[in-house]
Amino acid sequence: MPPRGRSHLWLGLVLGLVCASLGSADPADNTQDALNVLLIIVDDLRPSLGCYGDKLIRSPNIDQLASHSFVFQNAFVQQAVCAPSRVSFLTGRRPDTTRLYDFNSYWRVHAGNFSTIPQYFKENGYVTMSVGKVFHPGISSNHSDDSPYSWSVPPYHPSSEQYENTKTCEGPDGELHANLLCPVDVTHVPEGTLPDKQSTEQAVRLLEMMRTSASPFFLAVGYHKPHIPFRYPKEFQRLYPLENITLAPDPQVPAGLPPVAYNPWMDIRQREDVQALNLSVPYGPIPVDFQRKIRQSYFASVSYLDTQVGQLLSVLDDLQLANSTIVAFTSDHGWALGEHGEWAKYSNFDITTRVPLMFYVPGRTAPLPEAGEKLFPYINPFDSISELMEPGRQVLDLVELVSLFPTLAGLAGLQVPPRCPIPSFHVQLCREGQSLLKHFRVHDSEEDLPPNGIPRESIAYSQYPRPADSPQWNSDKPSLKDIKVMGYSIRTIDYRYTVWVGFSPHEFLANFSDVHAGELYFVDSDPLQDHNMYNESKGGDLPRSLTP
Repeated sequence: MPPRGRSHLWLGLVLGLVCASLGSADPADNTQDALNVLLIIVDDLRPSLGCYGDKLIRSPNIDQLASHSFVFQNAFVQQAVCAPSRVSFLTGRRPDTTRLYDFNSYWRVHAGNFSTIPQYFKENGYVTMSVGKVFHPGISSNHSDDSPYSWSVPPYHPSSEQYENTKTCEGPDGELHANLLCPVDVTHVPEGTLPDKQSTEQAVRLLEMMRTSASPFFLAVGYHKPHIPFRYPKEFQRLYPLENITLAPDPQVPAGLPPVAYNPWMDIRQREDVQALNLSVPYGPIPVDFQRKIRQSYFASVSYLDTQVGQLLSVLDDLQLANSTIVAFTSDHGWALGEHGEWAKYSNFDITTRVPLMFYVPGRTAPLPEAGEKLFPYINPFDSISELMEPGRQVLDLVELVSLFPTLAGLAGLQVPPRCPIPSFHVQLCREGQSLLKHFRVHDSEEDLPPNGIPRESIAYSQYPRPADSPQWNSDKPSLKDIKVMGYSIRTIDYRYTVWVGFSPHEFLANFSDVHAGELYFVDSDPLQDHNMYNESKGGDLPRSLTP
């Protein structure tokens, strides 16, 4: 366990800062009856959950949250990699506005002084707190998780996070390795704990501290798993016997896939157990038995994550905060588990851009709990579960994660930020995503119509940069200076259309007359997006809706 003294010192510091922030709050702020917000952000979680129809996955606590929530079945991120996605949805701006396509710049310096979701809540009288991975750490959040702009108190990061990529995985040889597959005996790892366990414990302490606060709180909790390495308590493997694990339904690289669209999953290849497979670069393939082990460990990591979410929500109940707290749950992007012969994220396919998104709103998505009633009792995933819980209201419309900012603001009763002008680099507070409040039957004073006033088709936009037309060592995560091609993708109810065009990293400018390749998939007949119809459909004619 981490030293208790350090934890108590941190909590004492937080208490002092919270008291100071309450004392300096504007007395005119009318936040007495405001709803709190608990925002749960998961790293690399695709919708492999029971509430999204996956019958193999044991995720009873997230499913229980979904049963009391509005569940968006078709939510998409704007770039399928950590830092660009998180900066995008936390500022409500698209990557072409934040100008963050890699991990190496801070938007307030590099693009514009854009407000964030927690900053907006903080400026409206909320105590804002961050636990775990909310912003991506490093340059992209100014090495401070965007403090002091976004947070009332210093963000918390679990101390055991430092061991995630070290040699803590026991191999068949009895030695410790830095592996991809890393089920562990928690009692034997450094500090005797794991990052997500520590994050849950810290979030619980903060909830207990805020229970009697006169001010509402905005608590963001970022969980690491199922991000690689798959380092999780080994008992969760028992939920997924290898004989029950199937391969991806389309494990081959599609014949019509343009080379520029393929991601060579270089981060996976750097792990010791994958290096030992001596795979060819860039297309692999990974041996079938090891593919099953990867999928097993991803699913086990999801169930481990589910226990942490369950423990956190159970405490929300115990503290009688479930009747006054909005709970939003999402992920920064998906993760390919062998689909198209790909692993990890780094693409524009549904498998990497589609994420879970759900909102629990007390009294709106579910009745207010009666005295003594628990909405979120903890469910042990190892217990026998007779049947899957049905999600609450399911929304099938295509939506974007860039809509999170206006939606959370509106659900909490704050004024919805105005739509951004074009360009908006000079505007501190605005949003490029549509508000989703219409799905909650919440009156929004500003109708979300395009400039011409005509409702548009439901469309989700994403993009991904590449350094070259063919896969190479930095294709997954090119630095800004190396980006030569940008893949812009639109997803409608009928198709996914992607065009790969020339891009100038110095001018942040795409040249749509310089088309390098294209993809067109009709999702009704080709839901897995394996049959590229771009050339057959004369896809060189760009649809007018290719840019938002």
